[in-house]
Amino acid sequence: MRTIVITGASDGIGAAAARRLVREGNRVVLVGRSPEKTRALASTLDAPYHLADYAELAQVRRLADELLEAYPRIDVLANNAGGIFGPRALTVDGYEQTFQVNHLAGFLLTNLLLDRLIESEASVIQTASVAARLFSRFDVTDLNAAKRYSGRIAYGNAKLADILFTRELQTRFGDRGIAAAAFHPGVVATQFAANVPGPLRWVYHNPIARRLLTTTDEGGARLVFLADGTPNRDWVPGAYYENDRPARSHRDATDAGLARELWDRSAEMVGLAR
Repeated sequence: MRTIVITGASDGIGAAAARRLVREGNRVVLVGRSPEKTRALASTLDAPYHLADYAELAQVRRLADELLEAYPRIDVLANNAGGIFGPRALTVDGYEQTFQVNHLAGFLLTNLLLDRLIESEASVIQTASVAARLFSRFDVTDLNAAKRYSGRIAYGNAKLADILFTRELQTRFGDRGIAAAAFHPGVVATQFAANVPGPLRWVYHNPIARRLLTTTDEGGARLVFLADGTPNRDWVPGAYYENDRPARSHRDATDAGLARELWDRSAEMVGLAR
């Protein structure tokens, strides 16, 4: 039985993917921020669960300790937790909230689990977004968005960071058994972008526009495609996927030097040795 850890699993595409993967016979470990939602889904699926708020890196470190103690093998880590936020805000760690929740926390968790993931020859899956291509104005010297901020741009930047992280993770550890991929789940009809003014909020919450959005089950199926698939046979390690096919993202997404610099800066921000 494979062990699959899904963050952001209490709702949306994470929950949809978890339901399907449990039905297939996998042991799915749920990680969520909301105690009520996470416990409810865990009870329904008879699945183990852990709680962590990615706006606090100390909770990510505690989560890593719990996972390492509980699971001697992790076959898939799905870094799915994330969100888009309104006005610029800093976390208790001093980092811009969108960047920390969408990128830094998953980067930290992956690195803290890295030895276990290598031993397990794990797949590491990042939930990215087409927003990286549409909205990113990426400046690796301003990851805290102190110079320029909008909720839409911050989200695009964080999702581009996830794609760059995927590329660099594969570059650094692919020859040691890690297989990494990032994917766009579709524009999914959830409570996403509820606190963001402007066109994104209209798309996600207008009753007419919502009819055109991807369902949570469809978005979850795109995560399942990668979690179920065999790297190098069903999907290409290091690649970014849309609709279960390799796709182009932002022009910076394939910049190896940028990916390397982002990794080093992210490691410094979370206190990891390079």
